[in-house]
Amino acid sequence: MERAENTARMLDVNYQTSLLPQSAAAAEQSWRGILSISELSDDYQKYYGDIDSKRVKDFIVRDERNPSSILSCLREARENARAVRGTLTTEVWETTNQTWLEFKRLIDDGMLARDPSALFEWVKFRSHLSRGVTVGTMLQDEAFNFIRIGSFLERADNTARLLDVKFHAMENSPESEGAIDFYHWSAVLRSVSGLEIYRKVYSNAIAPEKVAELLMLRPNMPRSLAHCMGQLFNNLKRVANDQSAETLRQAGRLHADIEYARIDEILETGLHQFLSSFLERIGELGMGISRDFLMPRT
Repeated sequence: MERAENTARMLDVNYQTSLLPQSAAAAEQSWRGILSISELSDDYQKYYGDIDSKRVKDFIVRDERNPSSILSCLREARENARAVRGTLTTEVWETTNQTWLEFKRLIDDGMLARDPSALFEWVKFRSHLSRGVTVGTMLQDEAFNFIRIGSFLERADNTARLLDVKFHAMENSPESEGAIDFYHWSAVLRSVSGLEIYRKVYSNAIAPEKVAELLMLRPNMPRSLAHCMGQLFNNLKRVANDQSAETLRQAGRLHADIEYARIDEILETGLHQFLSSFLERIGELGMGISRDFLMPRT
């Protein structure tokens, strides 16, 4: 559900931005960036070839061959919920099941072509509803903690990918100046519901280094790396056992590295290098959690 929401957020902002005046090269680069964030460039190339906005939307929203498409994510969320139905409340199960059934209906009715922005908003709303029902109705036991661990793993990974790709795109864009910079960074902030938060914390003047600081190091920003790692570590501690000691240590170390980092030091040593290392470590952390808790012991 978290991945479906993150994908809808990125697609919605990219779609809205595509309606603004821009060159064909800039528009193509923007859609290419969406594929890059999700590591889908090679798969898209194999199935579709040249970059086309309609084909990119189709591939990322409803193509069953893409395991990260919104359709695939919502189907897997529903199947995962069905597999552990006894650990979920009725409200959580019905919300997840209804989301999958309703999304299929909306896709069959042609909503993606007719009003893509409305479809993306619907996906975000259903994810919010699912999260609220989970927090509001489930016993806060192991099942609840694992749901939260998965959510924050996915969210941290997405935020890091978004920042890495967007900063790289601006560094290599010949159009990176003035109003274009403003719209670019506004779009990045909107994709994580951070534009109003940015203005409250800083000011109306959007600066790239402040965007990076907000989305990486502010622990009270719900989609920042610092917030995600703090919540992930706390939930992981609640389910930890002897076998997961090393994974918990890695999570604590990554949390500390983010918690005590400074944006000027990160930018000085290289944002891309920092985010690449973070993505590698968060990937290893996810594998460790899977190995410790989900795979049969031998």
